[in-house]
Amino acid sequence: MELHEIRYFLAVSETRNFTRAAQLCNVTQPALTRAIQKMEEELGGLLFSRERGNTHLTDLGRLLEPQLAEVLQRSNLAKEEAARFLRLEGAEVTLGVMCTIGPMRFVAFLNRFRIDHPGIALTMVEGVPNRLCEQLNRGELDVAVMAHPAGFDEPLRAQPLYQESFVVACSQGHNFSQKNAVRMAEMDRQTYLQRINCEYRDYLTEQLRAQGVDVVRSFRSEREDWIQAMVAAGMGVCFLPEFSATVPGLVTRPVIDPAVKREVCLVTVAGRRWSRPVAALANAMQRYPWPGSKRAGSPPSA
Repeated sequence: MELHEIRYFLAVSETRNFTRAAQLCNVTQPALTRAIQKMEEELGGLLFSRERGNTHLTDLGRLLEPQLAEVLQRSNLAKEEAARFLRLEGAEVTLGVMCTIGPMRFVAFLNRFRIDHPGIALTMVEGVPNRLCEQLNRGELDVAVMAHPAGFDEPLRAQPLYQESFVVACSQGHNFSQKNAVRMAEMDRQTYLQRINCEYRDYLTEQLRAQGVDVVRSFRSEREDWIQAMVAAGMGVCFLPEFSATVPGLVTRPVIDPAVKREVCLVTVAGRRWSRPVAALANAMQRYPWPGSKRAGSPPSA
C-alpha cells in the first residue's frame, strides 16, 4: 500500500464521489479507481460500496479510515519536519569542545553563528581529546574542536583553525609577574600545579626535562577553574593555553626558550556525510577569523 493510494482513499471517503475525489487528487478517475481496487485486493475486502448516487464506506472502510488518516498525517508531518531541517529551522547539532579551550575564545564565534543561523540548536559537549575522539567515531558528536600533539588517527580528519601559545600563569605577587616572558629553565624549583586534562601535559613535561628543570609538584586537578584559582592565590604556577585564563587576578607570561604552541583543529570523521546544519557549522568555523589564524583581522564571511 502506497501513500498516494491512501490519499485517494481518504479523498473518496471525504467526497463520497469518485469523480470529485479524482479532481481533488489531480488524477484521472480510472487511475483513482484502479488504486482503490488495488488496495481492496491487498486488504482482502471492499472499502466502498458504490450504488447509484450513493457511494459510502463499507464496514472495513470505516474500520481502516482513522488508521489510514493517521498514516497520511504522520507522513505529512515527517515531510514538514524534513523541510524545516533542510531550511536550518529547528535543526540540532552536537559539537565536542576540548575542556582546555577557554570560553572567551568561543563566545564571539557562537554569537556570530547564532545570528547567521538562528534555527540551529547547538549542544556543546566538553571532554578530553581521547574521549571526544571516541564519541566522534561512535556518531555521538557531529564535529569536535580540539588539539593533540601527536595528531589524530584515522578515520578522523583534522583541519587547523588557529594556533595558540602556552603561557606561564602566576599570581600578581609572583616574581614572574615582573617579567615580559619566562624561559623554560626559570621554572626550576617552582611549585607546579598540574592540570590533569591538559592534552600537552606530557609534552610540557618532556620540555622541562630537556631543559634540566625540576619543578616541585604540588596539587593536581581535572578542574581548570580550581587550578587557576590556586595559582591566583599564590599557591604555585602552571602552564596554560594563552586564551584559557578566566580567573580574576591571574597573571600570564609567554613561555620562551623554547616556546610551545598548540594547533586547535576542527576534527571530523573522514567520509561521513554531513547534514546541512552540520555543514553550516563546519563551514562557519573554517571561515571565522579566529585570533591566531590566517584569517584573523578579516571580517567573517556572511
